[in-house]
Amino acid sequence: MLLTVDAGNTNIVFAVFEKDKCVLESRINTDSTRMADQYAIALADIMRLHNVEAGKISGAIVSSVVPPVTAQLVNAIKTLTSFEPLTVGPGLKTGLNIKIDNPAELGADLVCGAVAAKTLYNPPCIAIDLGTVTKVMAIDKTGALIGGVLAPGVGAGFRTMAQTTTTLPLVGAGEFSRVIGTNSPDCIKSGIIYGTACMLDGLTEQFEKEIGERCSIVVTGGYSEIIVPHCKRKVTQNKALVSVGMRIIYEKNKGS
Repeated sequence: MLLTVDAGNTNIVFAVFEKDKCVLESRINTDSTRMADQYAIALADIMRLHNVEAGKISGAIVSSVVPPVTAQLVNAIKTLTSFEPLTVGPGLKTGLNIKIDNPAELGADLVCGAVAAKTLYNPPCIAIDLGTVTKVMAIDKTGALIGGVLAPGVGAGFRTMAQTTTTLPLVGAGEFSRVIGTNSPDCIKSGIIYGTACMLDGLTEQFEKEIGERCSIVVTGGYSEIIVPHCKRKVTQNKALVSVGMRIIYEKNKGS
């Protein structure tokens, strides 16, 4: 079994694959104050909850955009499995041609998501990750990552509205029936949720103009379930996109 660990700014996603089947996916809050043993305890508890034996984990790979957490996660995995996991970064084979100004600045999560998108979906492809930051990546017909867009994420939008105004409340992404809100909470929800959906529709249209072809579109990330239903374009939702990309990268490097 393969353990993948994706550490983002808000959450850490743990997944376990048996061959190409995901048999466990769980997440905890990212906390840079946690020590390796604390992460090891959390991971052991998650695996026990899902009836996955730590002794059956034969490989592991970590993707992290939070440097203070990376080493703690690596040591936590070593504690549980007695081997050192691979870490997505320079020196690891990904099979991804990165055509941006400075490939070294591309986040590990974006690398993994792009690898999965170009493998699973027919390029040209647009891969969208709705997490702490909304990330939209363009993959051309050769499977090369040619650039993208970064925008404030859905959760950040809700928090910013509450923190920078004196009268608007902090609300979450609950149900609402129409775009035109008739009270402050619904106006905020509509603005952020429909606003994000409309932004994605507009961006994908502009991406296709610049790429010169119609693209397949895949959406992942913690907020994908509440945004995708409001998009006009037909998109594929794959919440495990980054984890699948990590599995593919691991397979490319496990013999090294």
